[in-house]
Amino acid sequence: MRALVWHGKEDIRCDTVSDPEIEDPRDAIIKVTSCAICGSDLHLFHNIIPAMLPGDIMGHETMGEVVEVGSGVNGKLKKGDRIVVPFTIWCGDCDQCKRGNYSVCERSNRKKELADTAFGHSTGGLFGYTHLTGGYPGGQAEYLRVPFADTTHIKVPDSLTDEQVLFLSDIFPTGWQAAVQCDIQPTDTVAIWGCGPVGQMAIRSAVLLGAKQVVAIDCLPERLSMAEAGGAITLNFKEDSIIERLNELTDGKGPEKCIDCVGTESHVSFAQPDTLYDRAKQMMMMENDRPHVLREMIYVCRPAGVLSIPGVYTGLIDKLPMGLAMNKGLTFRMGQTHVNRWTEDLLRRIEEGQIDPSFVITHTVGLEDGPEMYKVFRDKQDSCIKVVLKP
Repeated sequence: MRALVWHGKEDIRCDTVSDPEIEDPRDAIIKVTSCAICGSDLHLFHNIIPAMLPGDIMGHETMGEVVEVGSGVNGKLKKGDRIVVPFTIWCGDCDQCKRGNYSVCERSNRKKELADTAFGHSTGGLFGYTHLTGGYPGGQAEYLRVPFADTTHIKVPDSLTDEQVLFLSDIFPTGWQAAVQCDIQPTDTVAIWGCGPVGQMAIRSAVLLGAKQVVAIDCLPERLSMAEAGGAITLNFKEDSIIERLNELTDGKGPEKCIDCVGTESHVSFAQPDTLYDRAKQMMMMENDRPHVLREMIYVCRPAGVLSIPGVYTGLIDKLPMGLAMNKGLTFRMGQTHVNRWTEDLLRRIEEGQIDPSFVITHTVGLEDGPEMYKVFRDKQDSCIKVVLKP
C-alpha cells in the first residue's frame, strides 16, 4: 500500500509499504477513505517531538471502511462498517477507561516504559505519533490497523459525508473538550489563542455552549476571517496589544476563560524579548517549548478564571509566572482529548445541523500530494488551514 512515511526532519515521502495485518484478536483493518494533516503532525515534521524513526507512518485523523475484523472484536464491528478512528487508542477495561479518561488508557501504550523513562509519564497509545505513544503506524495511508478496535472506533451513518465526520477523530472533540472544561457560563468572555483548525472548533464550541462573547487571537487574515464567520471578535496580535484589547472588551477585568490552541510553537513578533529568550533557549536545548501564550493567558485572565490547554506541549518551559497564577486563583485544565467521551453528542449535533465541521477544509488532495502539502500547511501558503487527503 501507499503511505506517508517519516524519513527525518522535514522529510515526509509517499512510499510503498507492507499492508497491515491482524496482529491481535481485538484488531480491525480499515480501508482509508479520508485522512487529514493535523497541526500536531508539524511537531513531528519539525522533529520537535523525539522518538520518530525512519519508516514510521504518519497521521492520526483517519476514517474508512472496515475490511477485516479479529475474532475478539465480538460483533462490535463487521466488514463494511463505516467508522471514524479516534486518535486516542483505548482498551475500555482499565481504571482510566472506566472513568472516561481514554487518552490516559493504562494498557494501550505498548511502549509505556520508554515514555516513562524519557519524560516520567506516558499517555495512552496514539496513532502515528512517535514511539513514546506506542509506535503505532498512522492513518495517512491506504489501510490502517486499528488495535482495540471494539472500543477504538466511532460508527458513522452513510447519510453524512466523510468531510462532515472525519474531524470527530481529533480536532472537533479537541476543540469541544477545550471549551467544555472551561465550564462556560452565559456571562463569560472566552478568549482563544490560535485560529488554526482546533481553534476554529473551540470557537464554535464556545458559541454553542452559550458564551457571552468569544474573542479569537491570531495574525493570519484567512484564519481571522474564518473565526469571525464563526461568531468571534477577532484580534490580530501583530497589530493589537492583546492584553489592552482584552481589558477593553471586559471592562478592565479580563476574560473569565482562556483557551490555548497554539501549544509548543507559540510566537509573537520575533523582536519581542520573551520570544527571543524562548527561541534561544530552545536552540541551546535548555527549554522544550515556547510558552508565550501561557504567560499571556496568566497575565490577562480574570481572577478565579480558567485556563484550558488543548495545545500540545512536549516538556519543560521557563519563566512561567506561577506566583501570579496562584494568587489570582486560576484553574488549569489540560490534556490529550478523551475523544469517545464526546463523540455521541457531537455526532448528534452534526446530524441535527447545529454544526458542519467541513467548514474548516481548504485543500483536498490525493495521498501522493501529501509531502508537498505538509510544506504548504507548514508555511501557511495558499491560505491553507486544513488539508484532507484522499488515498
